[in-house]
Amino acid sequence: MHQSTPYAEPRHRTIDAPAGRLHLVEQGTGPLVVLVHGFPESWYSWRHQLPALAAAGYRAVALDVRGYGRSSKPMATQEYRMRALVEDNVALVRALGEETAVIIGHDWGSNIAATSALIHPDIFRAVGLLSVPYAPPGGPRPSEVFARMGGDQEFYVSYFQEPGRAEAEIEPDIRGWLAGFYAALSAGTMPAQDEPDPYFVSRGATLRDRFPEGRRPSWLAEADLDHYAGEFERTGMTGALNRYRNMDRDWEDLADLNGLPITQPSLFIGGSLDASTTWMADAIDAFPATLPGLVSSRLLDGCGHWLQQERPEEINQLLTAWLAAVSQSLPLR
Repeated sequence: MHQSTPYAEPRHRTIDAPAGRLHLVEQGTGPLVVLVHGFPESWYSWRHQLPALAAAGYRAVALDVRGYGRSSKPMATQEYRMRALVEDNVALVRALGEETAVIIGHDWGSNIAATSALIHPDIFRAVGLLSVPYAPPGGPRPSEVFARMGGDQEFYVSYFQEPGRAEAEIEPDIRGWLAGFYAALSAGTMPAQDEPDPYFVSRGATLRDRFPEGRRPSWLAEADLDHYAGEFERTGMTGALNRYRNMDRDWEDLADLNGLPITQPSLFIGGSLDASTTWMADAIDAFPATLPGLVSSRLLDGCGHWLQQERPEEINQLLTAWLAAVSQSLPLR
């Protein structure tokens, strides 16, 4: 374990990056660990991990992905393609005066972290994936896959494709929509098996119609919801939604990487109640081939999608143990 005197409080800063400006929150000193959030969140989703990683002797840095929070919000939809987000992460490492980093992501951040490690193995020496397992680029065109999933309903990723459509649902009441979305994917508040599936939209309806009524996850305090709502009320939802609108573009952009494994030391943590892990069970089964450097894979019983917020202490223990194991076998500086 690295010895460190962490910052008393997380430190906010901005750096220049291909996005224009990236907002970071940093705590601790030592080997760099980059934390990448998912949808619809911000750096704040790592609030429990920053002090824990700092105390363990790491320089923990959580960013606002482009389009979120205080980071720049390019106007063009194609500016949210995966390769652009990867280059933001490279710029982050360089701006912090480092040559290498461990990268850890959750939800969309898991995909971004995995692709960063795949494209730049010399920079991202180890990769941790939360909720969404690694599946190599390739396969059928994503939009065609999602269209088949819906049947007589519309899969939420397809619903998000048309610019302005989901924004019209969400932005009149961002706080209420976020509360419902977080509840729909959390252990203890997600819909029961006999209730409507929150990942599908009935024709002519909205995603919000499928959210559980009057339920608040135990991990989501009023102050937490205030933070998330305040960020999206200021920025709007388009930057965040544009990540979904580039999936076919990514399929084309990353074709040269089709089928490739990530060979660096890796970690996967999923929730047993998270649809991401149940839908992608085949990807988890394929880890011996797709993640040959896998150090640890854990499925948290009774946990939903928001792993590091639902079960922060357990996630902190798993992350610090994995980082210690990686540090022993692979110098992170």
